[in-house]
Amino acid sequence: MLYAEVKTAENLASPMKRASHILTDELERFVAQLENDPSLVEANQLRQRVETLDRLDAYFPEMPQGESGAESIEPALYRRARALRAKLEAANCELYEAIRNEIQRGERPDALLWYATHSLDSEAVHGPANGLGYDYLDELISGAFPFEEPDAAHIVRESEKVFYQPTPARHIFRLIGLTALTANDVLVDLGSGLGHVPMLVSICTDASSIGIELESAYVECSRKCAQRLNLDRVTFLQGDARVADLTTGTVFYLYTPFTGSILNAVLNRLKREAATRRIRICSYGPCTPIIAQEPWLAAASTPEAHRIALFSSRD
Repeated sequence: MLYAEVKTAENLASPMKRASHILTDELERFVAQLENDPSLVEANQLRQRVETLDRLDAYFPEMPQGESGAESIEPALYRRARALRAKLEAANCELYEAIRNEIQRGERPDALLWYATHSLDSEAVHGPANGLGYDYLDELISGAFPFEEPDAAHIVRESEKVFYQPTPARHIFRLIGLTALTANDVLVDLGSGLGHVPMLVSICTDASSIGIELESAYVECSRKCAQRLNLDRVTFLQGDARVADLTTGTVFYLYTPFTGSILNAVLNRLKREAATRRIRICSYGPCTPIIAQEPWLAAASTPEAHRIALFSSRD
């Protein structure tokens, strides 16, 4: 009886062993291919590096603590994967530091502008990048910018105020491309959060920018980041968009920071501003269909909630 049970167990284990060997062989080829690809560490290969790091995390989720069995191929693969991860992360850190240093010196960061232009060119060829999903461009911004997020426990969310999420970087670059901002423009981000949009605008264009945010903890974090980057054309103000000074703005951005009566009140404020001069409004998210219904605004193209929409005040 025992012999039969052992044979049955062996028969069941054999397919599992074969599958394990096949998987190991595939991982071996995958790792070897990465090791023999020197282009992965080039500055303009950020997207490929981020995607490769994601795959390494998926294939090697936990590194073994004790790797004494050097003769075993699995520990060896883990060591090689760990070395690859360190190499790719070091390349990313080098890129982020180079961009950060250029910004701090008051220069236009070539790598950042290259990615901004490349993302717009890619959209023109392959169609718009829709939706909220974040991608390698957000890795680029979070790596290059010294952001500090406030403790969520200290954030008070009032009725009709939307939970904060930063605008995906690819949409910020689209906003910059659509608006063609000049030195005569002042972009005002209503509900600016950690300040991604105003800071990128001040870095990538000649325009000035203002972030208006009700939550003081976000304003403090934005100011610290801007100071560390030596940005002198961006200002962050703590205040309510319904009563804030909007007189200097030429372009206003809303990533659905609020809804209902607050949104209506802010749109009425912007309508009054438009009575004194021509303004433009960029929006993203659920507020876009509501803004599109304003008769005093003309859309540059068919507005879509999952893309940056551009509106101009009518003469």
